[in-house]
Amino acid sequence: MQNTINFIHQNTNNFRPEIGIVLGSGLGNLADEYNEFAIAYSDIPGFVKSTIDGHKGRLVFANIAGKKVVMMQGRNHYYEGHSMADITYPIKVMKELGVKVVILTNAAGAVNKIFNPGDLMVITDHINLMGANPLVGPNDEKFGPRFPDMSEIYNKDLIKIADNSGRFLGLNLRHGVYIASSGPSYETPAEIKMARIMGADAAGMSTVPEAIVANYCGMKVLGISCITNYASGVSTKKLSHQEVIDTAANVNKNFKSLILLILKNL
Repeated sequence: MQNTINFIHQNTNNFRPEIGIVLGSGLGNLADEYNEFAIAYSDIPGFVKSTIDGHKGRLVFANIAGKKVVMMQGRNHYYEGHSMADITYPIKVMKELGVKVVILTNAAGAVNKIFNPGDLMVITDHINLMGANPLVGPNDEKFGPRFPDMSEIYNKDLIKIADNSGRFLGLNLRHGVYIASSGPSYETPAEIKMARIMGADAAGMSTVPEAIVANYCGMKVLGISCITNYASGVSTKKLSHQEVIDTAANVNKNFKSLILLILKNL
């Protein structure tokens, strides 16, 4: 870990971020617009390289809306064959860099039948169906306790800030529960029906491990899903990653405006 921190400090003029943002599929443009220092994951000791379209795989540092921010321009996923420790390592790095607030974003499929592609959903809770937990293994008390409380992973004060920001921008922000499976195959119609019965509103293949680790590390978490498609069985349309990327690109202006106003209001 110390090698990672030293490398980042050496390549960012000792930049000290206070807010971390994970930019999901098709949502990485924010890091292109605000970019003071950028480092490829493949160059950072301890990081693994992203292999998915729509994920540039860079750690980007910038001053945005008066805040010092570090952005993950794309993330690594469990389905790529990475371990839970690998995909959540950047969150622990953020903690060591001084980050206090983490904003997790993703592209997700609508499980709730009143949601539509293009909607933005504030995550109020999650369901972990990935078959693994990132905290399994020896515990490092430096980061958090062996048995961390998970009763409020998604911070209520941050949710209020997001809601107020969305209201100011005239956005109809949804609220909902995000359910994560391992992927990479999309869920079956029966699995989505089960997810709906369990109380899920949107489905994806990320975010949950990062949210667990950020909460464990004592950081405040805000989660935002970009609803990019109807989940399996909600419509008759076949699912594709290209649809995810295209819809995320279409909603990028609203997404960017929301994130900027949230940062301003933090």
